[in-house]
Amino acid sequence: MNRLDLTRIPWALNLLRSRWPQFLLRAVTLAGFIFTILAGLFGSVVGSHNFAIIFVWIAWWTALKLLFIPFGGRSWCSICPIPMPGEWLQHGGILMPRGKGFGLNKRWPKALRGNWLQAGGFLAVGLFGAVTLTSARVTAVVLLGIIFLAFVLSLVFERRSFCNYLCPIGGFTGLYAQAGPVEVRIKDADVCASHTEKTCYKACPWGQYPLALKSSANCGLCMECLRVCPTDNIAVNLRPWGSDLGPKTKHRLDEAFLGLVMLASALVDAAVFLGPWGQLKLAAYDIGSNSWFVFTGIFLVAALGILPGLYAGAVWIATKSVSVKITVRQSLAYYSQMLIPLGLMAWIAFTISFAFAKFSYVLPVLFDPLGWGWNLIGLSNITWVGQSTSFSLLLQVIVLVVGLFWSSRVIIRITESAKQALPLIIFCGLFSLSMLWLLIG
Repeated sequence: MNRLDLTRIPWALNLLRSRWPQFLLRAVTLAGFIFTILAGLFGSVVGSHNFAIIFVWIAWWTALKLLFIPFGGRSWCSICPIPMPGEWLQHGGILMPRGKGFGLNKRWPKALRGNWLQAGGFLAVGLFGAVTLTSARVTAVVLLGIIFLAFVLSLVFERRSFCNYLCPIGGFTGLYAQAGPVEVRIKDADVCASHTEKTCYKACPWGQYPLALKSSANCGLCMECLRVCPTDNIAVNLRPWGSDLGPKTKHRLDEAFLGLVMLASALVDAAVFLGPWGQLKLAAYDIGSNSWFVFTGIFLVAALGILPGLYAGAVWIATKSVSVKITVRQSLAYYSQMLIPLGLMAWIAFTISFAFAKFSYVLPVLFDPLGWGWNLIGLSNITWVGQSTSFSLLLQVIVLVVGLFWSSRVIIRITESAKQALPLIIFCGLFSLSMLWLLIG
């Protein structure tokens, strides 16, 4: 496949090698993160008038799904502020590593590696999301807890263990980064093999060895390997979308589970926030009540039972026509590639459904971030609220169709025959129709 190596462009190489641009962007996001927590704790309790709600769940959440991931893969991870304080202590320096800093530097337990805990975190987001997305104080407490947890773990475990194994947003971006158009790869395998010092691996906060990097799922685009490579053997490529998805790419069972959790979360969020069932929305808000436990049961049955069951059934039927013997575990992991474009497009369609209606809140809250009645340049009193239009509805349909077509194309690439591909395509079609019904009605 054709790729454009940005390191072959002198100004782009200089920009990527310099730590200053990335540091400044991370400093800005860290300041914004701290201000968001303060706004959530001390600002207005009305969500539509509080910076924490509007900028986290409208502006940032929208930008993540519509811009960062589709056009930059894990580019958000490269400027995320959450690991910064702990990482500074680990490295003994702020702008660049200066040697061994504080921390026990223990390895993350082998039994807890993979995407399992990230999938569990995303399930928790789904269960408590209705309150988190509407209460500024809850949002602030959650963000404060996340950065504290990341800080503590950085003092106990090596590298970015929180980002690798616990952060639900890291799991979300990592899964769908495989469909993105950006990758870090080596230029010449022989050069890496002959270099015994492995400075790239030692410097990588994610614990990745570029020679073994075949997928963008676990690469946070921090560019440390590029900065320390003495042989100029690291490439930063712009590539066709979905390049990680194909018959030669290995996938794990935990990735399949994470992909199914993402699909289930998209369905449940669409049902709660856009569906016609008022009682379901009330139940999602009323945490601890009997109705909330019913909602929890429905969500968990859908996420852990119905959707995985349908997927497993489709995979089982598909593997019956395969001449080569393959275990159930291997087949569930292998065919999970189709869940990536399907889920990414479903989340984009869901985001479009509320972004058009809610984005008009962003500008007013920017000039009155705490909801204290400020009117800095006369724009905080804007009362217009957007709404879904025929254009946004059409756009959602197009996005879901693209997701179905894209996932079907992946299925055809990784299967041996139309007979084998058909049950998998039917599964994707049923999911797309369900999302379309919930979004459009």
